[in-house]
Amino acid sequence: MPSGAVREGGGRGPQARGAAWDGSEPEPSPGRSGGEADTVAAVVRQWRAVHPGLDTGPMEVIGRINRCAALLQQAEDAPLRRAGLSRPEFDLLGALRRTGHELTPGELARETFSSGAAVTKRLKQLTERELVERRGDTRDRRVAHVRLTGTGRDLVDGVLPEQLAYETAVLSVLAPEGQGELAALLADLLGRLEGRMGALRA
Repeated sequence: MPSGAVREGGGRGPQARGAAWDGSEPEPSPGRSGGEADTVAAVVRQWRAVHPGLDTGPMEVIGRINRCAALLQQAEDAPLRRAGLSRPEFDLLGALRRTGHELTPGELARETFSSGAAVTKRLKQLTERELVERRGDTRDRRVAHVRLTGTGRDLVDGVLPEQLAYETAVLSVLAPEGQGELAALLADLLGRLEGRMGALRA
């Protein structure tokens, strides 16, 4: 999802935007106090003390989404990390595997919601690891087609079940009905944001 999909502070004016915190920096964690459930709650409490008139509600959602994402990406025991893959790299390999055919770099960018420059960089790294290979288009030399190598396909097929099992374990802190409710809420938010951004680009 594009980082600018929702303005910081929920679009409630210049002061709100200036005060917002998006949770994307996972390292500095303020101390918990008063039985606060998580670090974002502590950050919100501190902002309320500094700017008591501001509505800090948006950062309670966006901050927690970003904080959860940062913690999951940093997890040393995650199968993707053990396989030497970042999530964006795995998403690229996964796009080639699930579509079942060659894709151009432009198509991969759309499939993985990435920039063309980011896809080019990842393809270079994955090609050096012999996980993907390129071939030129017979009619247009400017176009390249990318496909998984046998090694790449085996890696995806081996890591995916392990990664899903890991993510199942991570989510087990929530009851099944809570997971379903969260998935529905996130699907609703994502669908609305994608529709909004699509309309802005049109």
